[in-house]
Amino acid sequence: MAKNMCPQNKTIKGKVSVYASGEESLMGVSQSRRHQLFLPLLKWFANRGISPNHLTFLSLMFGIVFCFLIGLEQVWAAPAAFGLLLLHVLLDGIDGPLARYQGIAGNRGSFTDTTADQLVVTFSTIALIHCGLVTVIAGSLYLFFYTLVVVFAMIRSSMAIPYSWLVRPRLIVYAWLPVDFYFLPGTLSFLLWICIGLLGWKSITGFFKIRDQI
Repeated sequence: MAKNMCPQNKTIKGKVSVYASGEESLMGVSQSRRHQLFLPLLKWFANRGISPNHLTFLSLMFGIVFCFLIGLEQVWAAPAAFGLLLLHVLLDGIDGPLARYQGIAGNRGSFTDTTADQLVVTFSTIALIHCGLVTVIAGSLYLFFYTLVVVFAMIRSSMAIPYSWLVRPRLIVYAWLPVDFYFLPGTLSFLLWICIGLLGWKSITGFFKIRDQI
């Protein structure tokens, strides 16, 4: 009996990501500019055997430690927390270009990176609720709809019906944290309510689009 010579590994795969179709071209431009900006650093990482997964894990750790520091009352805690959050964002922006520089970019890396990002969003939102920087209702709804949109985005991408546009406001929320903490206390919850409205709408449209295709 002739054996089936078709490989059983993952050679035939669709692209799975959390990006909307309209963002793909912008992502290409962003990746290219980050590649040029960080090229010496990418070479340094590659020469020392540092992989994108290493950067993703380190980024995740910085994000989680931020969650523990932001609730401390010591004078040094808040600046240290915001510094770690900045490092989380920077490393999160380098692991993708490093994967492309090493020629290993793919679905596994995208899934790992997305999972790490969502873990930081989850833990940081819980920490902000615990610290009283955002209200329980605003933080909980923001976390719920943010997670739902990410899940729906990956499902739609795997079904080849990606969102036409998408809102992932985590970087805006991160950037506003020091503003709320030092200058405009109480405004972060207001920002979250705006995000909740946008994320809620994309959750609804995502649900019905998926439902119509199954």
